[in-house]
Amino acid sequence: MIASLRGNLLAVGPDSAVIETGGIGFQVFVPRPLARRLQVGAEVLLHTYLHVREDALVLYGFESPEQRAFFETLLGVSGVGPRMALSLLSAAPLDQLQLAIARENTALLAQVPGIGKKTAARIVLELKGKLDLGAAVPAVTSGASATVALNSELQEILMSLGYSAAEAQAAVAAVPADAPVDLEERLRLALRYFGGVAEP
Repeated sequence: MIASLRGNLLAVGPDSAVIETGGIGFQVFVPRPLARRLQVGAEVLLHTYLHVREDALVLYGFESPEQRAFFETLLGVSGVGPRMALSLLSAAPLDQLQLAIARENTALLAQVPGIGKKTAARIVLELKGKLDLGAAVPAVTSGASATVALNSELQEILMSLGYSAAEAQAAVAAVPADAPVDLEERLRLALRYFGGVAEP
């Protein structure tokens, strides 16, 4: 198994990257928020998962071992394949996904493209028993909880403005982690994702 990949970034797509190492360019599929942050020409390190199919070997890359481990756990859920698992990790940060599962928030999961209500319910049912979510939830600080609540409200605002659930989730995910805890400011940053707000 290819557990990690370090090399020079040759190209970036909406949800993939080409990393050259040892003279070989590896195509790696990554969560969309990560793809948007990658810069061509820079050295990158990804924690990878090699998915073996009959007709191909497909690499998936992540920022942390925890994100990769969650991806692998998702693959153990009936009906969830690599592309669907990647869509989940593209829709929201890892801690928000874990909170959604811990709180049985199937509505949030069901908003992800390709995941309906039945699949969302199955993910919650199967993962609540596999993940140590009881320990993960108390570990979330009040500040982090406030950010999760703000992002949820921000997503609702974006959807009320006419954006789809997927577009709203992508815009919220694009808001910097160190953004101010201020709804108006976070809305301005989220709208930048659509090119709707000019730089000050």
